[in-house]
Amino acid sequence: MAPSGPGSVRRRCRRVLYWIPVAFIGLLLGWSYYAYAIQLCIVSMENIGEQVLCLIAYHLLFAMFVWSYWKTIYTLPMNPSKEFHLSYAEKELLEREPRGEAHQEVLRRAAKDLPIYTRTMSGAIRYCDRCQLIKPDRCHHCSVCDKCILKMDHHCPWVNNCVGFSNYKFFLLFLAYSLLYCLFIAATDLQYFIKFWTNGLPDTQAKFHIMFLFFAAAMFSVSLSSLFGYHCWLVSKNKSTLEAFRSPVFRHGTDKNGFSLGFSKNMRQVFGDEKKYWLLPIFSSLGDGCSFPTCLVNQDPEQPSTPAGLNSTAKNPENHQFPAKPLRESQSHLLSDSQSWTESGTYPGKGKAGMSNPALTMENET
Repeated sequence: MAPSGPGSVRRRCRRVLYWIPVAFIGLLLGWSYYAYAIQLCIVSMENIGEQVLCLIAYHLLFAMFVWSYWKTIYTLPMNPSKEFHLSYAEKELLEREPRGEAHQEVLRRAAKDLPIYTRTMSGAIRYCDRCQLIKPDRCHHCSVCDKCILKMDHHCPWVNNCVGFSNYKFFLLFLAYSLLYCLFIAATDLQYFIKFWTNGLPDTQAKFHIMFLFFAAAMFSVSLSSLFGYHCWLVSKNKSTLEAFRSPVFRHGTDKNGFSLGFSKNMRQVFGDEKKYWLLPIFSSLGDGCSFPTCLVNQDPEQPSTPAGLNSTAKNPENHQFPAKPLRESQSHLLSDSQSWTESGTYPGKGKAGMSNPALTMENET
């Protein structure tokens, strides 16, 4: 067996270093369990009823925190399906063609039957040279994972994983339960923290655990509340972190609200239709991550004016227009309030003469 080269050693060292933030969270969580359950509840609390109630509520939050954190870490990010990968012949054509219009023509032919509607800033087909595939909408290449990730939000060092379509719901629940965990600890520890400063606690090691536990819980509550609030806003607008910094580009131009379907539908796209699963770290998001319902009309007055032929649609913000190609069943039913799809996978408004909807016509021009 050939000896490992310096490059292989560096990669292994990086993989180990990537787990340091996760190990830190694990150690902090283990210490907080000991400080709260043992030193605070069992050693310091004198009221049995208070002990029982605090321990039951604490273990419930602790279990949900650990469960959602585990799912966020160990749920593998989803990658584009085979239909987005170029064939061997198409790869050979790309290698022969110089960068430019001929290169784009090959990609346009390969992408003509794919449900993609976003483009690069220059209007070109979004193509990943590393993975040799046409990027689905909202898909981005992660330089840390060295893979294209469906609906990539960001690469999070605290979970050592990419947050994307497959685990975004778990990440949100991780933020929510970690925030509740810290707030609960800070609230129930407050009276004992005050006793520490008024010399109301016995002089044991428990008093120092109580003091540092309150400081840690309060500090993390502040940072987690801002982060959780930001991601709640992203969900309400149907944006990823990357899309919040750089708006998606469609054929008609940049549209920062291009994927927003309204608050209710945006929530359902992440959490699913069955509300009984919303608070559980069980996958229930709609769709396959490769195609998304999209509004092709600028509704924000700060955005550039809409192309000719779209003015009638723009007057009604509830009348969203969607891509002509059929979406997966779990996604397409989100459109039922504004534009419904037929069982055959086509859409209303398409007759023998073609499409009557100008927004859909625009997205099918070559």
